[in-house]
Amino acid sequence: MSANYDVVIVGGGIAGLSLASALAGKCAVALVEAEQTLAYHTSSRSARQLIPSYGPASVQELTVRTLELIAAEDEARSVKVLTPRSFMLIGDEDTVRAEASGSMRRITHTEALALCPVLEPDSFSAAGLDTQSFGCNAPVLLEHHRQVAESAGVDIITGAGVHSAQHLGSGWQIGAGQEALQAGVLVNAAGAWADELAVISGVEKLGLQPYRRTAAIVAVEHSLPENCPMVAAADESFYFRREGADVLVSPSEVIPSGPEDAKPHPGDVEALIARLNSVTTLGISGVRTAWTGLRTQAADGLPVVGFDAEAPGFFWLAGQGGYGFQTSSAIAELAAEQILAGQQKTGQQTTGKGQRPASRTAEALAATRWSIRR
Repeated sequence: MSANYDVVIVGGGIAGLSLASALAGKCAVALVEAEQTLAYHTSSRSARQLIPSYGPASVQELTVRTLELIAAEDEARSVKVLTPRSFMLIGDEDTVRAEASGSMRRITHTEALALCPVLEPDSFSAAGLDTQSFGCNAPVLLEHHRQVAESAGVDIITGAGVHSAQHLGSGWQIGAGQEALQAGVLVNAAGAWADELAVISGVEKLGLQPYRRTAAIVAVEHSLPENCPMVAAADESFYFRREGADVLVSPSEVIPSGPEDAKPHPGDVEALIARLNSVTTLGISGVRTAWTGLRTQAADGLPVVGFDAEAPGFFWLAGQGGYGFQTSSAIAELAAEQILAGQQKTGQQTTGKGQRPASRTAEALAATRWSIRR
């Protein structure tokens, strides 16, 4: 016999957990995750930085809203999710000018060196600083969403990969691991596997592409100052930030991949260390740990949020790319509004003459993507 829900969410990363938390107590919800643990893939491999000046304009607006929502929740938490940590962009004059946007302001070469004294002075000529950026305690945020969801009756089922899904009558019948579920709405929050879930469900895929992004925690001879910003090259060739006495580093690579449990390619971390040792005085002396995550994007680089116009009750919550944590709360707010309203076409609420988005998050996405299949 199938268990009956209003909504079944497929995917236990930050996107799926945020939505489960937002819907908790408002309808009957189940969340299913193929892995034995939640947030196993990309969500556990985050850079843990929320940057309002990072990404397209709509993503920046979603980030601002996410920061507002998390900050409000932080007031009641003993262990905070957000910690102030600026973000600094370095490079040549033209590249920094092209990449600096939103809340980022230009700073002088001297100011940049004062903020991050390990930088070799001749390794950059221009810099920008975003002081509205925050470090993110990802495990605390993920656990918050899990606790809110489960305490309000959301069923969270791990080790249950979806192997079948079909729309019959007014709802979906879903096979996940040993479980059989029925729901009026099937939410595709499957990350790198989002297009695969669409195919299983008989829904046309959107061409979402996972990209590799490697990072490592490295030991250094010269630690970063406690108030040092996260530093990124404007040409997207690396970033680094303080991680206690160590440093988190990444080559910022964007290499297409299939959906998989990604691992670092041989030589990638070593090449990054050589580069960073040439442009800083960190003196990287060893690798504590290294990992690779997948950042899944649509062709236009924007999140995909809304009901599929051609598949009743099939809701896309995918394509967050490298903006998963920094847009998560705002997107969950928007997705919950749509699902609870029972909309079957995302464009119904925003694109008609005289109609307005129902929320700030809707407003942020309306200008660039509102219909899933436009």
